[in-house]
Amino acid sequence: MLDHEFLQRKVKLIQEDLNTLEQFKDFTFDELAKDSIMFSATERYLERIVTRAIDINRHVLAELGTGAESARTYEDTFLELAKLKVYPENFAKEIAPSAGLRNVLVHEYDEVDKRLVYESVGKALAQYARYCEYVLKLVA
Repeated sequence: MLDHEFLQRKVKLIQEDLNTLEQFKDFTFDELAKDSIMFSATERYLERIVTRAIDINRHVLAELGTGAESARTYEDTFLELAKLKVYPENFAKEIAPSAGLRNVLVHEYDEVDKRLVYESVGKALAQYARYCEYVLKLVA
C-alpha cells in the first residue's frame, strides 16, 4: 500500500528545492561556474531533488510493482514507473537520465562538468515540476 504521507512529504521537499533552484536559472554559465558557493549550492539542490525522486520511485515500485521489475539502476526506477502507468513512457525517457547526473554529483564530484550542471538546472525545473504532479496524482 502506498504511503501517502511519505509521498506527499517527499514531493513537498522536491518542490521546495525546485523553488530555491529557480534562483539559479537566470545566471549565465560564467556567473554560475565562477562562484564556487553558488555552483556548489546548485549541485546540492540538483542532487537532493533527484535523490528524493529515486526514494519515491523505489517506494512506488515496492508497493505497486509485481517484484518482477528490472530496476537495477536508479535510472531504471524512472523507466519502470512508466510501465506502472505513473507517467507516460516518453516522460520517463526524458527524466531518467537525471539519475546519471545524481551519480556524477555524488561519486565524481572532483571532476564534475560544470556545463552539465548548468544545463541541468532548466531541465530539472521543468521535468521535476511535472514529476511532482504525476506523483501527487497517485495520492489524490
